[in-house]
Amino acid sequence: MHRRARSQEAKLRRTEDLLDAARALAAHRGGVRHLTLAAVTEAVGLHPSAVRRYFESKEELLLELAERGWVQWRDALTAHLADARGLGPEQVADALVTTLTARPLFCDLLTHVPLSLEGDVGIERARRFKANSFAAHDAIAETLAAAGTLTAARVRDLIAAALALTAYLWQVSHPTPTLAELYAQHPGWGHAALDFEPRLTRLLRATAMGLAQP
Repeated sequence: MHRRARSQEAKLRRTEDLLDAARALAAHRGGVRHLTLAAVTEAVGLHPSAVRRYFESKEELLLELAERGWVQWRDALTAHLADARGLGPEQVADALVTTLTARPLFCDLLTHVPLSLEGDVGIERARRFKANSFAAHDAIAETLAAAGTLTAARVRDLIAAALALTAYLWQVSHPTPTLAELYAQHPGWGHAALDFEPRLTRLLRATAMGLAQP
């Protein structure tokens, strides 16, 4: 029994090592689209074939990071609005932007989850992700509704807009080397693409103000 406990503890520790390596590599290599399992396993000194003991695929590993991202966002937003009441629509939008942009990996993953990650894992893993992400989403919605003047239904619409805008704007504001070179040649195009946080703030504030109308 003691040996099994130690074995389980070692497996959990190695799982965390793999997730930490994936986070670091994604930040260093320009996002999760450039991440490979081979690079992750090499970073932790693990043979590529051994990774299957911990994650069935790169998609499963990244989905784990996305699931944790939802929980971390929920906790950050709850702390950010702990004593807030009566916030106007723009302030609610700002709370979303502030807590989202503080989590670059999560912003990046928001594009990939519906595109490939949740559909390319086993059904039980997908079920667990859906259950936990929806629970975090509902807690975020409740926190925003309690802190501001938007109705619960309109808060949910605002969260949907925040997720959609973040998923798109994050990608265009973190271009590939080819696009970065193109933007250097045509600064006007680059200016339109690269102002992630200011543009997200403007668009989400405008959306919140629109949702506040009768």
